[in-house]
Amino acid sequence: MGIGALIILIVVGGVAGWIAGLITKGSGFGVAGNIIIGIGGAFLGGLCFSLLGIVAYGLLGRLIFAVLGSLLLLWLLSFVRR
Repeated sequence: MGIGALIILIVVGGVAGWIAGLITKGSGFGVAGNIIIGIGGAFLGGLCFSLLGIVAYGLLGRLIFAVLGSLLLLWLLSFVRR
C-alpha cells in the first residue's frame, strides 16, 4: 500500500466515521471518536468484504464499504461500552 492509498483510506475512513455517527444519532463516541472509529471501520469493511469476494470500485464504493464497516465497529463497541 502506497502513501497515496493510505491517505485516501484515512480521509475516506474519517468521512465514513462521521456518516456512521450521524446514522447512529448520538449512540457513538463523539465526533472525534467516530472519525477514529471510521478509520478502523474502513479497514474492517475492506477486510470483511474482501473475504466475501466483494470488491469496491471507485471512491464511492470505498466510502460505502467504510461506512458499513464503521457501523459494524460502532455496533460491536457498543457492547463493550455497556
